[in-house]
Amino acid sequence: MISIKQLAETRGDLTSIPTAYNFFTPNNDIHLPVVSDELYEDSIPTIDFSLLTSGTPEQRSKIVNDLGKACRDWGFFVVINHGVPESLMKVMIETCGEFFKLSEEEKQEYAGKDILDPIFYGTSINGAATQVLFWRDFIKFFVHPKFHCPTKPTGLGEISMEYCKRTGEVARELMKGISVSLGLEEGYIEKAMNLDSGLQFVAANLYPPCPKPDVAIGLPPHSDYGLLTLLIHNGVCGLQVQHKGNWVNLNPNPNAFVVNIGNHMEILSKGKYKSVFHRALVNETDARMSILVVHGPALETVVSPAPELVDNETNPPAFAGMKYREYLEMLQSKIHARLSPK
Repeated sequence: MISIKQLAETRGDLTSIPTAYNFFTPNNDIHLPVVSDELYEDSIPTIDFSLLTSGTPEQRSKIVNDLGKACRDWGFFVVINHGVPESLMKVMIETCGEFFKLSEEEKQEYAGKDILDPIFYGTSINGAATQVLFWRDFIKFFVHPKFHCPTKPTGLGEISMEYCKRTGEVARELMKGISVSLGLEEGYIEKAMNLDSGLQFVAANLYPPCPKPDVAIGLPPHSDYGLLTLLIHNGVCGLQVQHKGNWVNLNPNPNAFVVNIGNHMEILSKGKYKSVFHRALVNETDARMSILVVHGPALETVVSPAPELVDNETNPPAFAGMKYREYLEMLQSKIHARLSPK
């Protein structure tokens, strides 16, 4: 297995890419118009976390209402004044970046095959895992309920543990606000999803410069599993969100969190809050890095719509209940089935 980073570096002044990376083709119907940044400059919902946790009752009520509207209308929002030190966010990005600078042999020690592998290094050139090639290298590791982390580079474990502790606190407070916005008790999501044993993992993505950014893609349109994803980035643009039939650039201040609703929050809310498609583009000159922390239910927790949101006579359940573990295993089996030789 050769990484995208190594492919770009070993081929020197790369001017073309293998045809397997030709994602955008004339026959591909995923092209939607991109709305200008200027048009949506003030439209991406922004949540002031400090008002959610420390504001007056009136301020908190307004933020909870804004939070519910963001989950319903966009499925994405930006969180500011969250209390996580800027220095910690910066060193997390830098240290994860050092992982991708390790030798290929060192990174291969963490190569994974299964979605539930606690540490999983991969790249879209890994033909054993994917036949659809994307311009991305990644490392994923579970940090809760049991902490796992690559032993290299030095310091990644300590930094990741502190960073994930802080992002976990932010996520829990956001979920309290989301619970209230749904008309549920503040602690409903925390209790129903058994977050004390919830599956929390880090995914660090590296998108090296690409000589054909109009052809290749970092990640195709997808939604996230889990409840909430908190994302930070290195300041290089690339994230786009689907909104009302358009792809909208989402490039906030790197010191803010980009938060999106996961599939299991949509299920819990009975579809009221949306897990929307988003994608990662690449560019010709700058490497982009993003760090995601995905917060999900405990693996043995059955996720289904909150009973308070369901009326079996006039408002029946829209989703069947399923254990989070079973959902992930089903996702894995679908990937394997889709990629099996026909």
